[in-house]
Amino acid sequence: MTSVEIPFSIACVLPSLVVLDVTNEIAHEVSGAERSSGIAFITAGEGGLIRVNERESGFFADLEALLERLVPLDVAGRERLLALLLGAGSEQVPFAAGQLCLGRWQRILLFAFSEQFAPEWSLTLVG
Repeated sequence: MTSVEIPFSIACVLPSLVVLDVTNEIAHEVSGAERSSGIAFITAGEGGLIRVNERESGFFADLEALLERLVPLDVAGRERLLALLLGAGSEQVPFAAGQLCLGRWQRILLFAFSEQFAPEWSLTLVG
C-alpha cells in the first residue's frame, strides 16, 4: 500500500483522514488469479471506504470543499457522517486478460476517517 500525500489544507479540515492507494496490490492479486477476466469486488475493512478515482490534488480540493459545505467542522460525530455521505465501503472494477480495466490515471483508494483505522481490504473475483 502506498500512502497518499494529503494537501495541508485538507489535513487541517479532516485531521483524521487516511488515504491509501491499494491499486498495485489489487492488480498483483488479479494478475495471479485463475480467472483472466471478470469483476473484482474490493471491500474495505471496518471503518473504511474504497473509491476509484484519479489521485491528484484537484480531487482533494474538490472533496474538501464538498465535505466542508455538507458537514461543518463543529458537527458532533463528523467522521461517521462523512463515511455515510461517501457511501458503501466497496467498489467493483472489471478486469480482462489478468489486468484491471481502469482509466489511465485512475487508482483504487482506501479511505478512512479514524486514526485507529486498520488498513484492511478484501478482494473477491467473479468471472
